[in-house]
Amino acid sequence: MGGGVMTVNINGAGSLTGLDAVDVPVYADATARNAAIPSPVAGQIVFVTGTGTQVYNGTAWGNTTVLGAPPTVEYLVIAGGGSGGGVVGGGGGAGGYRSSVMGESSGGGAAAESFFAVTAGLTYTVTVGSGGAAVSSSAQGLNGSNSVFATITSTGGGGGGNNASDGNGGGSGGGGANRNGGTPIHAGGAGTSNQGFAGGSGNNGDAGVANASGAGGGASAVGGSATAGNSNVAGIGGAGLSSSITGSAVTRAGGGGGYSRAAGQGGAGGSGGGGQGGSNVSGTGGSGVVIIRHPSANSTALTSGSPTVTTVGAYKIYTFTSSGTIGWAA
Repeated sequence: MGGGVMTVNINGAGSLTGLDAVDVPVYADATARNAAIPSPVAGQIVFVTGTGTQVYNGTAWGNTTVLGAPPTVEYLVIAGGGSGGGVVGGGGGAGGYRSSVMGESSGGGAAAESFFAVTAGLTYTVTVGSGGAAVSSSAQGLNGSNSVFATITSTGGGGGGNNASDGNGGGSGGGGANRNGGTPIHAGGAGTSNQGFAGGSGNNGDAGVANASGAGGGASAVGGSATAGNSNVAGIGGAGLSSSITGSAVTRAGGGGGYSRAAGQGGAGGSGGGGQGGSNVSGTGGSGVVIIRHPSANSTALTSGSPTVTTVGAYKIYTFTSSGTIGWAA
C-alpha cells in the first residue's frame, strides 16, 4: 500500500476515496476464514461472502458498521384485490403489482422497476391494502384498497360488474357481468399501466338460457371473457406473477373467476387476488402484501406493525401483512 491520504466512508455507502484502495482477504464462509486465520489478532479485517466485512475485536469476529443502512432495497408491493359482483357478477381484479426484484417483472407486462434508495434516519410508511368485501344480491363488486411503501403505490383491484354493469377499473380490472340478452355486452374494467391487466367481458345469453360473466384481470394476463352467446362458460381469472423475493417462488395477484349459472368458476387467487363472481354472495378480494429485502450484511431495519423478518441466503426479508413502518438508524 502506498503513502497517499485515504478517507474511509462509514455512512453506509462503504466506499473509499483518496489515492489508495485497500484489498482485504475474501473467504467463502466462516469455516474458510477460521481455517486460514486460526489465531486472529484484534483489528484484523476480512470479507466473508454473503455476510460482509468483518473485524476481529480480540474475542470474536463481528460485522463492521461500514454497511449500516442499505443504499437501496428491493420491494414487492401488491394491493388488495377487488371483490366479485353479485347475481352472475364478474370476477374481481387483482390488486396492482409493482416489483423491483432483479430478474423479475412488474405487473401489466412491465419490466422490474428500479431499486428504492433509502436514507438512514428516515422512517418509511408501509400500508397493506385490504381486499374488497363480498357483496350480495345484485350489488357491484368493491375495489380493493391501495398498498404503499414510501413513494411506491399499488392500486386496489377493480370490483366485478353486477347483472347490469361493466367491471370496475383498478390495479387489474374487474370482469364484466352477464347482460341477459341484448347489446352491448358488459365489458371488463381497465387495468393500471405497469401494474395489471383488464378484466374480461360477460356474454349476452338470453335470460333463463345462459348466464356467464367475465373474469378479473391478473398481474400477468387479461381476465378471460365468457363464451359468447347462449353459453354457461364463464371467464377464467387472469394469471398472476411468480416472485422469489422471499427465497421461494410464490405466485400472487391472480384475477377472480367469472360466475356461471351452471357452475361457479374459480380464479387464480393468491395474495391480492380478485374475488370470484357470485350468484347471491360474491367472493372477497384477497389482502395485499408488502415485502422488502436487502443484503443480510446490512443492519436490520427498525420496524412497527409486526412484519415477519427472516434471513434467507444473502438477504434479509421483511414481509408486511398489516400496515406499519420501516427505517434504518442514522
